Amino acid sequence: MLRSLLRRPLALFGLFIILVVVIAAVFAPWLAPYPPDEQFFDGLTIEGSPLPPNPTFLLGTDLLGRDLLSRLLYGAQTSLAVGVIANSIAVGIGTLIGVTAGFFGGFIGAALMRFTDLTASFPALLLAIVLAAIFEPSLWIVIVVIAMVNWVQLCRTIYTQTRSLAEREFVEAEVAIGAGWPRILFRHLIPHLVPLMIVWGTLGISITVLLEATLSFLGIGVQPPIPSWGNIINENQTYFLTAPWLVFIPGAAILLLSLAFNLVGEALRDVLDPTQKGHY
Repeated sequence: MLRSLLRRPLALFGLFIILVVVIAAVFAPWLAPYPPDEQFFDGLTIEGSPLPPNPTFLLGTDLLGRDLLSRLLYGAQTSLAVGVIANSIAVGIGTLIGVTAGFFGGFIGAALMRFTDLTASFPALLLAIVLAAIFEPSLWIVIVVIAMVNWVQLCRTIYTQTRSLAEREFVEAEVAIGAGWPRILFRHLIPHLVPLMIVWGTLGISITVLLEATLSFLGIGVQPPIPSWGNIINENQTYFLTAPWLVFIPGAAILLLSLAFNLVGEALRDVLDPTQKGHY
């Protein structure tokens, strides 16, 4: 599989971007030139405006005179952690509900899928905003909120695939010889669903990163002093015209990371299950 990915230039580019962000997040305490919350007396102009990129502050400073590069490196930890953890929870929820509904069917399946339809009827961003506004915003609340709105599409796909697999001959043969549902489920059905889970797990991170950035930009996501790429934009949006690097640089980081996971997810889809190309 790795060889197949490495033969795809776009996937290789995506893997490179992800690797750079992971290294930046893991080694932020050593790579960052300054503490992310340190305010420098010489970090602002005489008029009190942020400094542009210069030899002392390579990406300039923000509205409080803090080093933007340091905040971006530490912000990578937050954005990546939220993306990976929240999406892993979403994949777990979507798989559990989808497999249960698809395998058992009947009243259980109908009830679970109606619940899924009810959740899907609310716009994901609006639902996330409402949930984030109800609970006190924090890093873990943001992770839970994003996970709760990001499992629906995977659940529907898992449900459809499980229903299809449950009607295959090898499952009917297991039933005929008296195999119990745990054996059928864990030995035959779930292994066939793993490629789908991997693809959705990768593609979903890009959506999760964007959603976290949106919530933080709106002020109901990750709260200062914890830096994230979204709240960096939120804090500095008033300087959009006079100090555009404060918005463009973290915005470009968000877009690049989302694009990278999309490219890798698309490549994984084509490698693991070519029949699903363009289906999700």
